[in-house]
Amino acid sequence: MSEGRYAVRLDRDVVSGRGPDAGSYLQGQLSQDVTALPDGGSAWSWLLAPTGKVDALLRVTRLSAEDWLLDTDAGWGPVVAARLDRFRLRTKVDFVPRDLAVIGLRGPGWEEAAASSGAAAVASPPWPGITGADLMGAEALPAGWPELALSTYEVVRIRAGIPRMGAELDERTIPGETGLVAFTVSFTKGCYTGQELVARIDSRGGNVARRLRGIRPADPTGAGIASVAAPFEAPADLVTADGTPAGVLTSAAGATGEGWVGLGYIRRGVDPDADLHVAGSDIRVQQVEPPF
Repeated sequence: MSEGRYAVRLDRDVVSGRGPDAGSYLQGQLSQDVTALPDGGSAWSWLLAPTGKVDALLRVTRLSAEDWLLDTDAGWGPVVAARLDRFRLRTKVDFVPRDLAVIGLRGPGWEEAAASSGAAAVASPPWPGITGADLMGAEALPAGWPELALSTYEVVRIRAGIPRMGAELDERTIPGETGLVAFTVSFTKGCYTGQELVARIDSRGGNVARRLRGIRPADPTGAGIASVAAPFEAPADLVTADGTPAGVLTSAAGATGEGWVGLGYIRRGVDPDADLHVAGSDIRVQQVEPPF
C-alpha cells in the first residue's frame, strides 16, 4: 500500500446531538471534558450508567456549540440515543441517529484527503498510536487510497488493544479494566454520570479484578503460523496448565505471520508469563500488553 496508507469502510453508528443545551448536557454525561473541544475537535469517551458500568464507548465530535456527533460500534447507536434521552429532563437537546457512512483514513496524507472529501465531519484521533481520521458522510474513498477489508482491519483493532461493544464491552464492564482510561477520561472536569466508580478505582492505583490483554499463540515451534484464522471461536475460556480459570478470550482474528491474534480479560493474580490454554483444547496461548 502506498506509503503505508489505506482506507477502510468502517462499521460505525452515528448519533446527532443538537440543541442549545447540547454541550452542557453532554458535559454532564460523558467522561471527557467535551466543552474544552474546539469546533471540529473530537475525543474518545465513556457513556456510563450511574453505577459506573459501561453503557457505551464512543467518540464525540463537536461541530459547534449546539451541534455534536457521537459515533460508536455498529448496532449501538440506538443504545446511545436511548441512554442519553433517559436523563434528558427539561433539557433542550435532541439525539437522533444519523445515516452517515464512515470511512477511515490511516497513514500519512490523511489531512489533505479529508479536506477534499466533502465529509460532514472529520473525526480524529482514531486510536492511540495510529495516524489518521474518520470521515463521516464521505461518499467515496479518496483517490489513491487502497481499500483495506474490514475483516483485515479487525486485526488492527485487536493489536491496538481497542475493545468492541458486544465483545469486550458490555453492561458488566468498568472502564478501569480496559486500559483506556488515560485517553477516555478527564479527571479535571466537573461531575458526570458514573464518575464515582472511575475516580475511586483511579485513586486506588487502578486495582481491578481483571484486565484487558492481548492474546496470541504460544507455540514456540512455529506450527500453524501460516494459518489465516483462529482455530476456535471467541468467546473462549482460558485456563492455566492445571485447569484453573484464568480469564476469557473475547475476540480473535487471523493475522498473516502470526496465525491469529486476540483480546481477552485475564484475572488478577495470573502470572503474566503463565502457561495458558484455551479451555478444552491443547491450544497454548500467551498474554501480552496491548498495543502489540
